[in-house]
Amino acid sequence: MDTQFSRTDDKDISIEEKLRALYELQVVVSEGDKIKTLRGELPLEVQDLEDEIAGLKTRLTNLDEEIKNLDTSVNNKKIAIKESEALIAKYTEQQNNVRNNREYDSLSKEIEFQTLEIQLSEKRIKEYTSETEAKKELIVSSKEALTEKQDDLERKQKELEEITTENKIEEEKLKAKSEKIESFIEPRLLSAFKRIRKNARNGLAVVTIQRDACGGCFNKIPPQRQLDIASRKKIIVCEYCGRILVDKNIDEVSVQE
Repeated sequence: MDTQFSRTDDKDISIEEKLRALYELQVVVSEGDKIKTLRGELPLEVQDLEDEIAGLKTRLTNLDEEIKNLDTSVNNKKIAIKESEALIAKYTEQQNNVRNNREYDSLSKEIEFQTLEIQLSEKRIKEYTSETEAKKELIVSSKEALTEKQDDLERKQKELEEITTENKIEEEKLKAKSEKIESFIEPRLLSAFKRIRKNARNGLAVVTIQRDACGGCFNKIPPQRQLDIASRKKIIVCEYCGRILVDKNIDEVSVQE
């Protein structure tokens, strides 16, 4: 069906012409849908991979920062150990010059406290070191995952690009054709078409009668209503799914300019 459309005043366009235009618009956009179907889930897969890669890069950045913080904590604990060792040496020397047992015991407690501080710092250093090693291992596995995801992304992007390139010309032709038909349809009716199409699972806003039933939801259409549809005197929608109904012979005559 190769219909020619040109915009005229709405009052000069018959209901039959409007129905033909809507039907042909549906045919054209459905062809576009088929091309999009060829791409399958590739666009979504590409987006998911891009999100995963971004997430892995963020994880690696965070891990690097966490390791730096752990290294700083280890260095701080090493400094604390040296300070405690210096205090122990100082208190031990002072014990040689005490005047009574009370002073000796007080210094002994300070030495014991600093010894415990050293043990605690050494324990923390082991914990920080262990945590650092775990994060380094996670960095290795994350980098491997990142490389794998980047390879997958590159492959799928190339595949998507090839499919898009193959169908680009056809899509542009369909887009131009649909825009030309849309210019023939009054805004209110075009808006209704797009709304119905958006809500329809299969993208069908205009359907023909098939075996006495709606071609969209397959509910039976009463004989009298089928006659009304075939007369093309008014726009009739399916009372079950809301799609615009046309008779199966709607495409036999073209709308003339």
